Amino acid sequence: MNIRIALVAFALLLTGCAHRTTSTQLTPKAYGAEIKEVSGGKQAAQVGSALPQPVIVQVNGADGNGLAGALVRFKGEGVNFDPAEALTDSSGQVTTTVQVGFAAGDYQVIAETPKQDGGMITIAPALREIALGYESTLGKAVNDTYCIRCHDNESTPERVSNFDNLSPAPHQFAEGATYNTFKDSDLINITSHGGLAVGKSPQMPAFGGTLKPAEIKAVVAYIRAISDPPYPTPGVKYGK
Repeated sequence: MNIRIALVAFALLLTGCAHRTTSTQLTPKAYGAEIKEVSGGKQAAQVGSALPQPVIVQVNGADGNGLAGALVRFKGEGVNFDPAEALTDSSGQVTTTVQVGFAAGDYQVIAETPKQDGGMITIAPALREIALGYESTLGKAVNDTYCIRCHDNESTPERVSNFDNLSPAPHQFAEGATYNTFKDSDLINITSHGGLAVGKSPQMPAFGGTLKPAEIKAVVAYIRAISDPPYPTPGVKYGK
């Protein structure tokens, strides 16, 4: 009797696994002329975690308006999506939750929709998402506690931005055009000793007495991770 129960349970388990891994092919009800990002690009999350906000894309018809019933598929090496494919809603949009991979660095999210005469229309450029390693995750936590109020121009229900009250305005940490020109040692000195000590804005306070050296280095790692354009790692050759 116990053997029979075990066999039945094993069979049910296999059936459940097969059901979970089976991909349902959706049939498009309409075909669009373009696919565009609505929101969700250039986000950062700890390795292996879901991005804080969903990715939303929109399929437009030939008239430039959102098209309902178009099929959208999401792809990305090392990235998981929920859902990985869906039909657009009445506004022509599809929303998906994105989980970045388990290696720190940049990931590309590709969204595509089929053409009526064959082939695919692909979103361009691909969406860049960022997986933060241990050090840059620590840097984000430090940023969220000490830096973000001045270096982020958006206010939230939990935090009122001080960005617009400062002159000159602080640089947002993702501004690669600015931060990529600094060495790591420069950023560490500015954070440790304040702006005035290194010939920068006196409104930048010194955090050397507040943060540990490892925390200051972690903030620099976070700035490097989210840099837009991406920070060119010294010693690495990049193809043109």
